[in-house]
Amino acid sequence: MRRIVVVGNGIAGLTACDSLRSAGFDGELTVVGAEAHHPYSRPALSKALLHDDDGLTAHELPEPTHEATELLGVSAAGLDPDARIVQLDTGDELPYDGLVIASGSRARRLAAGPRHDGSSRELTLRTIEDAVTLKQRVAARPSVIVVGGGPLGMEAASGCLHLGCEVTLVSDAKPLSRQLGDHLSDMFTAAAARRGLRFVSGGRARLVDTGAGTRVALANGTELETELVVTAVGDEPNIDWLAGSGLLVDGALRADSRGRVRPDIVAAGDVTLFPTRRGLVRVPLWTSAIDQARAAAAGLLHGDAAPELDFQPYFWTEGFGLSLKSIGFTPVAGAPDYCEPGADPESVLMRWADEDGSGTAAAVNYRIPIPKLRRLANTGPETICPAEAATL
Repeated sequence: MRRIVVVGNGIAGLTACDSLRSAGFDGELTVVGAEAHHPYSRPALSKALLHDDDGLTAHELPEPTHEATELLGVSAAGLDPDARIVQLDTGDELPYDGLVIASGSRARRLAAGPRHDGSSRELTLRTIEDAVTLKQRVAARPSVIVVGGGPLGMEAASGCLHLGCEVTLVSDAKPLSRQLGDHLSDMFTAAAARRGLRFVSGGRARLVDTGAGTRVALANGTELETELVVTAVGDEPNIDWLAGSGLLVDGALRADSRGRVRPDIVAAGDVTLFPTRRGLVRVPLWTSAIDQARAAAAGLLHGDAAPELDFQPYFWTEGFGLSLKSIGFTPVAGAPDYCEPGADPESVLMRWADEDGSGTAAAVNYRIPIPKLRRLANTGPETICPAEAATL
């Protein structure tokens, strides 16, 4: 294998390139990236960037060292897996011996297109350009409606509140409950309410154009006026370029426990489903993309000799004065089986036990090293001593 093409220049693509080089691949490595940037920290867009008053720097990552040929601002347009050729939107073709599919995902939108005057009905928060636009728009402190009660929606709402906006969060379920469970959801919604976030529920939301702008209409008939709409209603994997390749199963890209789609093609990150202890799922998390990409690089080079990925989720969110880090599968049900208060009223260390003896551990404003949090999740509180928890 002398020519490897990596489609995608996010954290999965970057990690795949680094892992291939670390494993000894010294052949021709080419990266195709739809964004005209080097890789950057996407989680920072909804966390530090909206709270950072010193400029847009929190997203920056070190310069890549994998010495790949980088085709940035170029998208994959098609794939012929039998001929081993990636077709580009420039009309060019890239032959390969091995292929890494790490084309990521894009923000799902409520509106199909712009308003009649060409302006955007909604802002999303997926790219660095999205983050710059949002920060510029909220500088004037408009009223803001955030549609979507997942982690991204809650982080965006927290950032807009921090910048002085009046913010309403629209969600068809209790915020964060689908991702984390009711117990952790209650902690965040209480903190958000104390800081002035308004919550509105009323079923599925849609956007309605008016002469003055955009209105948010809910399934129960409620209509909300605002100056700015931010939507965080999920993502869609970038698999359009794989149509006709024969790689998709029921409209989805699926990889095995070594990241393989077929022996010469692997996939990693938001674009693909992969096997976990909870079944075959797509896990659009930053650390998931890193773990998958490492496994996929080894799977491409070593096949069955490569180790299988035994995935354990690591999740981090922050907002409204709270910082949550969790290890293990979520959502969790009910109250935690183990609870250790921290140094302040909003600081707590928790664990939920699974039937197999493992579990999920979460730290809210609790200063504990990640390896110790992982031990708490996997083996229980008897293996840690909270009083000796070190700073991160």
